[in-house]
Amino acid sequence: MANQKDFYKTLGVNRQATQEEIKTKFRKLALEYHPDRNKDASAQDKFKEINAAYQVLGDPQKRAQYDRFGDVGIGSGGWNQGGFGGSENFGGFGDIFDAFFGGFGGTTTNAPRVGRDIQTITTISFEESAFGVEKEIEVDRVEPCGECQGSGARSGTTPMDCSDCNGLGQVRRIQRSIFGQFSQSGPCTKCNGQGKIITDPCTYCKGSSRERKRRRIKIDIPAGIEDSMQIRLTRQGNAGENGGPPGNLYVELNIKEHEIFTRRENDVLLNVPINFAQAALGDELELPSLTGTTTLKIPSGTQSGTEFRIKGIGIPHMSRSRKGDQLVIFHVVTPKKLSSDQKKLFDELSKTM
Repeated sequence: MANQKDFYKTLGVNRQATQEEIKTKFRKLALEYHPDRNKDASAQDKFKEINAAYQVLGDPQKRAQYDRFGDVGIGSGGWNQGGFGGSENFGGFGDIFDAFFGGFGGTTTNAPRVGRDIQTITTISFEESAFGVEKEIEVDRVEPCGECQGSGARSGTTPMDCSDCNGLGQVRRIQRSIFGQFSQSGPCTKCNGQGKIITDPCTYCKGSSRERKRRRIKIDIPAGIEDSMQIRLTRQGNAGENGGPPGNLYVELNIKEHEIFTRRENDVLLNVPINFAQAALGDELELPSLTGTTTLKIPSGTQSGTEFRIKGIGIPHMSRSRKGDQLVIFHVVTPKKLSSDQKKLFDELSKTM
């Protein structure tokens, strides 16, 4: 147990944390330690630890397995769940069968397995979220070893079929229990369930058949995307095992705050200060917009906090062909200092109101 990975400690949450609390904490830590934002030498390793912890705790099913068995259920290709042991419907009954029989049929270790998914975060500007953009991101992922083409054997050699299991990765054993004699299939101990024996391992990957690579991947971010949304890149995750397909890459978007604009669904909000004269008499102003500038007339008698809507110059809807609007909120500013002439004018004005 001394070497158990404490994923809760890695993310800084307790075991009673909700899925939403875990996600929020992950996003905060991932942003803090992302190598693009944090140039500290240890940031990259910390980011990997955070990502690995979230891969488990962010998935309710994997989290339940981790809470029950710890990290012993985690393999390089995902979570191994065999026999009755993973079923909560049988209560402790499954554990009894596992104790005597080791589960029904066991797990076929050399079966093709889908690679683990990768989750990362990238930051874009307010304008990029509004109009869409093509970004290039860097991702660390596991790939088949390029030196041995994923075989694990030195170039020019090939792995041999295991003599104990004849390349099946499984052996059948006879077990005796208080219930009688039973036949059980389990992973071959000679080849660790792989079905192959590597007598001359690859000098680069040391026989693991895999290597970690840092890749630059292009991602198309659609116009109108919102903060914290995820984009899935199919088969861009870690390599599968035993001929299985790669996992997926999930990119979560973090949108920077704009200097003057804020977002309300697909509308763009702009707060504009005006003086007493403009509010009382009206005016025509040239205002910034996402696409440049726009003109808006202020009617006389405008009150502070009044909201005006300019149609069709907001943020595009992702599922519809139209755009949101720009909302302009005027705030009447009270002057802190007045000249003597201004004071006289206000004094005369006050006598007529």
